[in-house]
Amino acid sequence: MSNSGKVWDTREAYKLARANSWPGKGDVGLNQGGTDPAGVNTVDQYNISINSTAVDFGDLTLARWISAGFGNKVNSVCAGGNTPTSTVTMDTGIFASKGNYTDFGDMTSNVSELRGAASNVRGIMAGGYTAPTSIDTIQKITVSTKGNASDFGNLTQDRWGPTSTISSSGRVLTAGGYKSPGFKNTIDFYQIEHEGNAVDFGDLTTSRNNFSSMNSSTRGAFGGGSTPSATNVIDYVTFASTGNATDFGDLTVANNYGGSLSNTTRGIISGYIDSSRSGNSDFITIATTGNAGSFGNLSVARGEISCASNGHGGLSDEVQRPSVNYMPGSGRGLVQGVGTPYNANVNFIDIPTLGNSVDFGDLTQARTYSAGVSSVTRAVAGGGSSPGLDNRIDAVEMASRGNYFDFGNLSVTRSRAAGFGSTTRGCFAGGDTPSKSNVIDYVTIASAGDATDFGDLTEARTDKPGGLSSPTRGVVGGGATASDNDADVMDYVTISSTGNAIDFGNLSVGRAYLNGIASSTRGVFSSGLSTPSSPYGGAVIDYITIASTGNATDFGDPTQNRYGPAGMSNSTRGVFAGGRLAPNNYDVIDYITIASTGNAADFGDLSNTGECLNGVSDSHGGLQS
Repeated sequence: MSNSGKVWDTREAYKLARANSWPGKGDVGLNQGGTDPAGVNTVDQYNISINSTAVDFGDLTLARWISAGFGNKVNSVCAGGNTPTSTVTMDTGIFASKGNYTDFGDMTSNVSELRGAASNVRGIMAGGYTAPTSIDTIQKITVSTKGNASDFGNLTQDRWGPTSTISSSGRVLTAGGYKSPGFKNTIDFYQIEHEGNAVDFGDLTTSRNNFSSMNSSTRGAFGGGSTPSATNVIDYVTFASTGNATDFGDLTVANNYGGSLSNTTRGIISGYIDSSRSGNSDFITIATTGNAGSFGNLSVARGEISCASNGHGGLSDEVQRPSVNYMPGSGRGLVQGVGTPYNANVNFIDIPTLGNSVDFGDLTQARTYSAGVSSVTRAVAGGGSSPGLDNRIDAVEMASRGNYFDFGNLSVTRSRAAGFGSTTRGCFAGGDTPSKSNVIDYVTIASAGDATDFGDLTEARTDKPGGLSSPTRGVVGGGATASDNDADVMDYVTISSTGNAIDFGNLSVGRAYLNGIASSTRGVFSSGLSTPSSPYGGAVIDYITIASTGNATDFGDPTQNRYGPAGMSNSTRGVFAGGRLAPNNYDVIDYITIASTGNAADFGDLSNTGECLNGVSDSHGGLQS
C-alpha cells in the first residue's frame, strides 16, 4: 500500500532501507509556524548544506508559535505552542513530500515555550509553560505513529523556554529556561529510550531561555536566547561527558526565540527575533568553534518558529534496525561507576577479546560501592554511596550503549554489598547500613520494581564481599564481619528459592573488597584487602566448585596486588578491572581462563582509574545452561 500523504510505517521503512531506497539524504530542514508579528501557519524548507533562501513547503493545521519541533528521517512534528493561547495539539509532515501537515494527536496538557528532540523512533517535549506556571514535565511520542503523547519523566526543575538536543547514542540534553525569579543555566540529561527523570549534566556559560540548539552525533551547540536582553552567545558541550558548556563563538546578531536545524556537520538558527523579524538565518560548523556566518532568508520573514530536520546528529542511521554488532550473551561486560571519588560513568569491554574499555553511558546517580547483577539483556546496579548511603536501583539494556534508568529501591538502604544472580533473578547480599548487614534481597531483573526480602547471610558483613553464581546457586565470599575485618567465610543460597544462607566453606585467604566471577561450574574470587599482607593488598586468586561445598583452592595471582576491582565473566574467561592499593587507584584490567589455574594476564586498561567497582556481564556463570 502506498504511504503517500501518510505517516511512514516502520515495517515499510525497514524495507526501503534494505533496498537502498530510503527517501531523503538528511539535508531537509523545515521552519514551522511563527509570528510576523501575528501567528502564521507557514512551513518552508531549507537545504541545510546549501546557503539559500527557503522555499515553500506547505502549511500547519493552524497558526502556532513558540512550539516544539523535531523529526526523524521521515516525519516532522510540530507540538504545542501558542495559538494564541497554549495548545495541546500536535501536527506532522513528511520530509520527502511537500504539502500540508496533518493532525498527529494531543500532548498530555496545553504547553507553550517548550522544545523537543527525537531519535529514529521516539520524540520528546520537555518543560514549557502551562498557565499560570512553568512545568518540569517530559512527554514522549513515537514519531512515526500518530497518537497522543504520554508521560516520560521530569526535569530537575520546572522552567519555560528551555532547549533540547540529542546525540546519536540517544542522550538528550535539556538546557536553560526561566523559573521565577530568574533565568537558568542548568543542563539536564536523560536517555530517550528509557523513561525516567533527568539528572544534572552541568551548566551553560550564560543563563538564558528561548534559545536554539544544534547537534552533531557527538556535540551539542546552543545559540542566542534571552538574558533577559537578546544575546549572541554560542556555547557547546560534548554529549558523552558531563560538565559545563564551553564558549563556541558568536552569532551574527544578538537574537532570541529562534528555531534551529542541523545535519551532522552544520547547524542553522532561523526564525529568530533580533531588532526585527527580518527572516535572516545564521549557520555554524558544529565540529569547529568560531563565529556564525549568514545562511539565507526565510520565505516569509517571521520569528518564534520551531524547526525539524531529517539529518540531525541524533539520527545515528538511515533507519533503526536490530544491531549486527551485538548479540545477547556474546560476552559484553560493564564496569559500573568508574572513577573517584563518586562517578556515574560506566565502561564497556568485550570479554572474548583483549583491549581497553570504552564509554558505555552513565548511572542515574554518581556513586561508588554499588553492587551489580545482570541477565542476558539487562544490567542492574543496586545501592552504594553518593556519598551518603543510597537505596536506588538503576538498570540499562545491554544492547543500548546509553544511560541507565530508574528501576526501584533496595529493601534496606546500604552500600558495599555483594551481587549475584541467574537468568531471571538478581540478589544483593550484606552491606553497610552503616552497621554490618546480613540482609539478602532480590529483584526480578526483567521487571522494574523494589527489591524483596530473600533471607539472611550466615553472618552480617560489609566491605564488598564477593558474589558469584551458577544457574542455580549463589555464593558470597569474604567481607568484614563483626569479629573479623578480613573474613574467610563463604555461604550460599539457591537463587530460585528464598531463605537463609548456608555455610559453604572458607576462602584460602580471608579478605574484604574482593570480587567473584564464574563459569556454570567453577567460581573464582580475586584480589581483596587482607590486613596481614603489606601494604594491605590481596594478591591472591582462589576458586571453588559451585555445586559442592568446601574450602577454596589457590588459583594463582593477579597482575597487580590490589583490592576492590570489578569482576566479569563469560563461560571461559574471567576479567578483573580497576582496584586500589593505597595510595593509588589503578586502571588495570587482567584476565584468567576459568577452567585452568595460573596467574592472570594483561587484558588492557580502563578509561579511568577506580576502586570498589562492580562488574556485570551478559554471559556470567548464572546465565549458562
